[in-house]
Amino acid sequence: MARRQRRREQRRRGREAAGGGKRRGGEREAGDGERVGSQRGGRGGVGARGRGYRGSVALSLAISPCPNDTFVFHALVHGRVPGAPPVEVTYADVDVTNTAAERGAFDLVKVSYAALPWLLDDYHLLPCGGALGRGCGPLVLTRGGAGDGASRPDRTDLTGATVAVPGDRTTAYLLFRLWSAERPPARIEVVPFHEIMPAVAAGKYDAGLVIHEARFTYHRHGLTALVDLGEWWEGDTGLPIPLGAILARKGAVDPVAAAGWIRESVRQAWADPAASREYVLAHAQEMEPDVVDRHIGLYVNEFTADPGDAGFAAVEALLGRAAAAGLIPQTSSPQTSSSRATAWTS
Repeated sequence: MARRQRRREQRRRGREAAGGGKRRGGEREAGDGERVGSQRGGRGGVGARGRGYRGSVALSLAISPCPNDTFVFHALVHGRVPGAPPVEVTYADVDVTNTAAERGAFDLVKVSYAALPWLLDDYHLLPCGGALGRGCGPLVLTRGGAGDGASRPDRTDLTGATVAVPGDRTTAYLLFRLWSAERPPARIEVVPFHEIMPAVAAGKYDAGLVIHEARFTYHRHGLTALVDLGEWWEGDTGLPIPLGAILARKGAVDPVAAAGWIRESVRQAWADPAASREYVLAHAQEMEPDVVDRHIGLYVNEFTADPGDAGFAAVEALLGRAAAAGLIPQTSSPQTSSSRATAWTS
């Protein structure tokens, strides 16, 4: 009980740190705006400031509390990356950071790839640190029991249903809209991620769109996967699923330097997984250690350090298809636009 209360307090403080997070309720866990700028020891140190960073105080970073993010960014957050400035970190769900990034709230920020059309005028898209992969797509869950409505086991679409989603500019929701375009649900409600599965199980919603560790735990709620949107996307395109991206604010951070810091943080994470264990578990939303390990194993992969041609193609395919369907604004190709090429090719 005490831990749940602490988590609720962290979510509240994270909304305040991100600012504007109350516009949509998609917060999964927002951290306590933990300040680690004082952790300037190690090889990074205060003296490294100014090399690729143009701020006069600690670099502001916003990531989710999910194990893949805390695993990847552990070394950077804790001053273990040579040449990197001190970091002040805020933990918040990606729906909150999507909103905060529109106001330029952070120097480095984790956002949904689906939110890029609203952000790339002010941010560089970095070629590392994000979440892309195969077999890791969002799931559409229903109760799968007998009876009418979206919960019936033989249902193949969501016509007439009410669906809970974790955010209206998340990649999960954009994939859902592409998948359901011909037979869309009757109603969409944005719901905090951690509330979706219990609410669907209780019959409050006909279906729920879930991400991350939910693919390992949804059976515990008596739920059934109506569709794996990752399988659908991969089967249709042959490409990995582009979920979350890392952005560097223009005029505040050199994108080439930032990419170097993050890649070194990833390298250290892989070289010594035990070093980040306590930190990862402390922010893991009450996940069991084996679920944490499966989460990291699935979402931290070869695309984390370098998306490569397949990763770049996946991002372009997602944004291109969504723009053609009128779901998002048209966006220049991140690979070919001169304003973004440095970040992509560094």
